[in-house]
Amino acid sequence: MPTRLYPRLTLALLTGLNILNYIDRSVLWAVQPLVKDEFKVTDAQIGLLTTTFFWFYMCAAPFIGYLGDRYSRRHIVAVGIMIWSGFTFLTAITHTFNELMLRHILVGIGEASYASIAPTLVADLFPLERRGRMLAIFSAGLPFGTAVGYLVGGIMGQHFHDWRPPFLVAGIPGFILAVIFWFLPEPPRGMTDAGEARAVQLNRHSLVTIFENKAFLSATFGLAMYTFAMGGLQAWIPTFLTRVRTMSLGDATTIFGAITCFNGIVATLIGGWIGDRLLKRYAGAYYTFSGVAMLVSVPLMIMAIYLTGKVMFPAMFVAEFFLLINTGPVNAALVNSVGPKIRATAMAVNIFLIHLLGDASSPWVIGKISDMSSLQTGFSATFVAAALSGFILIYGAKFAPNILKRPIQKTEGGAGPFRPA
Repeated sequence: MPTRLYPRLTLALLTGLNILNYIDRSVLWAVQPLVKDEFKVTDAQIGLLTTTFFWFYMCAAPFIGYLGDRYSRRHIVAVGIMIWSGFTFLTAITHTFNELMLRHILVGIGEASYASIAPTLVADLFPLERRGRMLAIFSAGLPFGTAVGYLVGGIMGQHFHDWRPPFLVAGIPGFILAVIFWFLPEPPRGMTDAGEARAVQLNRHSLVTIFENKAFLSATFGLAMYTFAMGGLQAWIPTFLTRVRTMSLGDATTIFGAITCFNGIVATLIGGWIGDRLLKRYAGAYYTFSGVAMLVSVPLMIMAIYLTGKVMFPAMFVAEFFLLINTGPVNAALVNSVGPKIRATAMAVNIFLIHLLGDASSPWVIGKISDMSSLQTGFSATFVAAALSGFILIYGAKFAPNILKRPIQKTEGGAGPFRPA
C-alpha cells in the first residue's frame, strides 16, 4: 500500500467505525419515549440502561488495554466490532426490559475493545504536530454518529411506531468494516513519536507511572467532567424536547440531530486546527483552549434549557459548538501525555475513569432528579460538571508535556514524560 495513502485510509476506516459506534448508542436515546411507553418504566430505569452499558464498557476497557499493548491491536478491534454489531442487530428480537438490559451489557463489552485501542493507532499514524487535527477528525465520529443515531432512531421510530427497527440499520455496517480492518496493516508502536521523546517515554512503562503523571490525570479528570455533561445532555435532550417543549419525536430528533451533526464536523475540526496552531506557541495550549471552551459553554447551556421561543435553539447550537470544539485538543493532550509502550493501557484507564465519573452515572442522575422534581432541574448537574471540567483543564496546563519547541528532558516528581512548561 502506498505510504501516503495508508495513514489516511486507516484514519478514514477508524473514523467510520467511530461513527457506527456512536450511532449504536444514540439510537436508544432517540427512541427512549417509545421504550418507556412499551415497558412502563420510570425515567431512572431508562437512564439505568445507559448507566449499565457504561459500567460494563468501562470495566472491560482495562483488560482490553492490557491486551492492546501486547498483541495485535487490529485483530482485537475487529473482534470487538463483530460483538457489538451482532448484539446491536439482535436488539430487533428483544421483547422485555431485562433482555434490553442484557443487550446493553454485551454491546458495552464489545465497544470497549475499539475505544481503548483506536486512539493509539491514530497516534502512531501521524506526527506530534498534526495529532490534534487528526484526532479531531477521528473524534468527529462522536457527535456525527450521535446525530445520525438521533435521525435514524427518531424518523424510523416515529414511522414504525416501534423502537426496534433502527437497531437493524445501526448493526449491519459494522460487520463489513470489521472484516476490512482485520486485514489492514498495523503501524509499529511509537512510529511517529520524536526519537528523543520515544526514548524517554519508553522508560515510563508501568501502570504506577500513569497515576503519577499529572498531565495524564489532568486531561482524564477534565475529560471525565466533560463526559458527565455531554453524556447527560445527549441522553436526555430528545426526551426534553418531546416532553417539556411538546415537539414530535421526529421533529425533536431531526433538529437536535442536525445541530449535533453540524457542530460535530465543523466545531470539532476547527478545534483540532486551533489546538495545533496554539501548541506551537504554548505547551499547555490543548489544556487551556479546551478549558476555556468548557467555561464559555455553561451559561449557554443554561439558556438552552430554561429559555423558550426563538432563543432556545440558537443557544443550544452555540453551547454545543463550544462543548465540541475542545474534543480534538483534549484527546491529543491525553495521548501525548503517555508513551507509546503503555498508550493502550493508559487509554483504557482513562476510559474507566471518565465513564465511572462521567456518563456511566449522569443519565441515571438526571433521570432520578427528574422523577423527584423536573427534567429541567435534572440538567443542573451537567452545568456543574461542565464548569468543573473547564477549571480542571486550565489548571492542568501547567503540567503539559513540552513536546515541540523546548529541549526534551526527563522529569522528576511524576509530572509527565517530558519537562512541564
